[in-house]
Amino acid sequence: MERQHIPDLRDHQPAGHPSDHLSALDGRDRLPAPDGRDHTAAVEPRPHPAVLGLRMYLPTAPPHESPARLVIPAELSAGLGYDAVGTSPQHGERIMDCLPRVGCVFADDERWWWIVPSGSHIGVTWPSSTSYAVGARLADPSWTRALLRSRFARPRLIHRPEGDSPYTPPIPLYFLTCRLAGSTPSWSLGAGI
Repeated sequence: MERQHIPDLRDHQPAGHPSDHLSALDGRDRLPAPDGRDHTAAVEPRPHPAVLGLRMYLPTAPPHESPARLVIPAELSAGLGYDAVGTSPQHGERIMDCLPRVGCVFADDERWWWIVPSGSHIGVTWPSSTSYAVGARLADPSWTRALLRSRFARPRLIHRPEGDSPYTPPIPLYFLTCRLAGSTPSWSLGAGI
């Protein structure tokens, strides 16, 4: 069986070419030329050669974006700051029916998000079936998923309170989510003080 020749990247570049002294990645890390002169000033790095007839592409990281934040209506007073508690849509409907007062609620296909005062996670253990978003910032688990989701798939406001407060009372919400999840409420007195 005859061995195939796999071309070396150096085979595609003539010897003594000024770009020999450039970094293989981007040309920023440059080594001095053997004769001491700077050959890099007028030379642009060449693109990566094709390997076995295929062009090489290096993956690039997504641009850094902070997670999307749920935005409550401007006319509501959120003087305590706000976080969000996420539940399944099925639990969301039951919670809506059981609580005497409900603040702003956002929803998408996967979660219902209840606006609560900042720090409503301190000293309590929310059930594993819930999600807690500090600052109501919702991060997708994968940036690729975020790219695939359309702008219309973002959570939308589905309930607006009658008063001027955007908050669902966190203590009744906590006990109800524990009951629906079949978990025992757990908290520690004095935590976060």
